[in-house]
Amino acid sequence: MLIDTHAHFYAEEFNDDRAELLQVYPKELKWILLPNIDVESIEPTLRLAESSSICLPMMGLHPAYVKSDWDTHLKKIEDTLFEHPEKFCAVGEIGMDLYWDKTFVEEQKLAFRTQIRWAKELKLPIAIHAREAFEPIFEILDEENNEHLKGVFHCFTGTLSEAEKIRSYGGFKLGIGGVVTYKNSHLPDVLKQIPISELVLETDAPYLPPVPFRGKRNQPSYVQYVADKLVDIYQISSEEVAQITNINATELFQLTRFQ
Repeated sequence: MLIDTHAHFYAEEFNDDRAELLQVYPKELKWILLPNIDVESIEPTLRLAESSSICLPMMGLHPAYVKSDWDTHLKKIEDTLFEHPEKFCAVGEIGMDLYWDKTFVEEQKLAFRTQIRWAKELKLPIAIHAREAFEPIFEILDEENNEHLKGVFHCFTGTLSEAEKIRSYGGFKLGIGGVVTYKNSHLPDVLKQIPISELVLETDAPYLPPVPFRGKRNQPSYVQYVADKLVDIYQISSEEVAQITNINATELFQLTRFQ
């Protein structure tokens, strides 16, 4: 049984069959971690977490939703997080995204830094979204990192030098998803130079489905295909991949407190 450390399983793409999947998933998955993205996703995220024994919520403001009214939205997310911080396994999904829109770069930086400080105060890990934004993210982490800051670079697809920079912070893992299975992905070559002890598994469902499901909806159980690719990369057994990545996720997200 594996842990999907990043799945938007509350999304409307699952409305038609979520209940059916939740009948099956406890036999396949130990945990599904749910990253919040904006004010609108708070309620479905919490509702799903409360209704399922294997779904755990995060709380954060995704950088793509940092717009002109970002401070109002951030306050709502802050109030939700601090009202019952024990409910949450991480502050996320937070970070920076310079791929879609560069209008609110400075606001993204402020939102990211603010949420990092929440995580340090609450001693929660962070789930970082980093799309074409490693440089400004590293600049902020260089200033904010300390012994209380831990987290994951979700959907890591960077270079070896970027992976090594992340490792240098001391408390961060690389979140590996379906991209590692793509034919032209450089990620397998990078991972061959990174210990599997530095990785956690994820899907980012319903996005970025692994081979052989490209072009279709991704779902949490497809994390198995990511694990299978790591078996090939590291030349170890599927049991070892599951054991190591489960330990990594359990320690990072403090999952024993939810058992």
